Amino acid sequence: MLATVHPHKLKGEQVAPASKSSMQRACAAALLHHGTTRILNPGHSNDDLAALDVIQKLGAKVQVENNALLITSNGVDPIGPNMNCGESGLGIRMFTPIAALSDHTITIEGMGSLVKRPMHFFDTIFPDLGIEIQSQKGYLPIKIKGPLKPANITVDGSLSSQFLTGLLMAYAASGTTDAVIHVQDLKSKPYIDLTLSVLNAFGWKVQHHHYERFEFLSHPALPAHIAYTVEGDWSGAAFLLVAGAIAGPITVKGLQLDSTQADKAVMQALKDAGASITIKEDSILIGPSMDVDGHPSHLSPFEFDATDCPDLFPPLVALAAQCNGITIIQGVRRLAHKESDRGLTLQTEFAKLGIRIELEDDRMLVYGGTGIHAAEVFSQHDHRIAMACGVAALCADGPVTISDAEAVNKSYTDFYGHLQHLGAKVDLD
Repeated sequence: MLATVHPHKLKGEQVAPASKSSMQRACAAALLHHGTTRILNPGHSNDDLAALDVIQKLGAKVQVENNALLITSNGVDPIGPNMNCGESGLGIRMFTPIAALSDHTITIEGMGSLVKRPMHFFDTIFPDLGIEIQSQKGYLPIKIKGPLKPANITVDGSLSSQFLTGLLMAYAASGTTDAVIHVQDLKSKPYIDLTLSVLNAFGWKVQHHHYERFEFLSHPALPAHIAYTVEGDWSGAAFLLVAGAIAGPITVKGLQLDSTQADKAVMQALKDAGASITIKEDSILIGPSMDVDGHPSHLSPFEFDATDCPDLFPPLVALAAQCNGITIIQGVRRLAHKESDRGLTLQTEFAKLGIRIELEDDRMLVYGGTGIHAAEVFSQHDHRIAMACGVAALCADGPVTISDAEAVNKSYTDFYGHLQHLGAKVDLD
């Protein structure tokens, strides 16, 4: 699909999409919960749908009820020998340890970029947990046979926190109170905070000591019926907020300001860039920078450490492109194993738009304020690249056409529709 985004000012209100990070964790917890779970405000991105498919393959029953899902489960009890996590990196890394709670032989598959993303972690850790594993030299497909036997292990958290999320959920559901997970050099700590928040909401008790030692505590029996509301997605909303800062003002609703989501940190970058921000209890009004007389002024370059929130790189590059000067974003090493090598992809596609990006070890330098040019760009099958280019196009000197624009369906199915709702002209072919 091609999406052509024309330069345009935005106005109006938009509710943020549901958080796929929250939704997928809620699906996993609902599978592990013996009883019924009602998930309110469920997401419908490709990753969310993949998670729902996985939990059904692992034994849960899912019913759709208006803007809610009713999930009935008796724990992990696979109905077949296969499960497919689509293109979800979180899905494959979280559900694989959970699937290993059963004694069935299961082949775990993925699609698209996921087949090229390394999964060596399982080859290293699973034998210590009594799990038989066969992989393609650390890549998909993976065949496993449990059951997982919780043990004291040490996990390298430097590549991704998603592996740890799966282990925390599997250990918690196993009922262990003896085993301890030690973690070295954990990145993306806020995502682990989100995992612990979901576990706690369902009734499991997990505590950590400086994110280096995770212990599992005894707890009362979980309620037979649990309701969980999926919060708004700061990852997707980051694109709306940046769009408001460069082409607004707009109002974004549905976000929790006390959220544990890592990408809430986008607010600090927007403040540092000088965007006009008014925060109310249930909304964020955001627009371009204003001078002391209330007239629009240029956004300022900023410095930001995205090591713990690498998904913010694409929207931050779209923001930095409109800042007069050099913006420095730290944490480039976290980008190599995403849907694309995002550091190089951002450099390549934004160069087509006239924006120079330099990669220096773990830093990205974005030379902003030089103007966004009309161009044809390629999402490189990466949802966040497609959205970053779509947002940047709002301030271009002509239309920007994005090929493979449907990549946004992975996380934010309604992205182009939401831009149109805010007044943007978007042609879809």
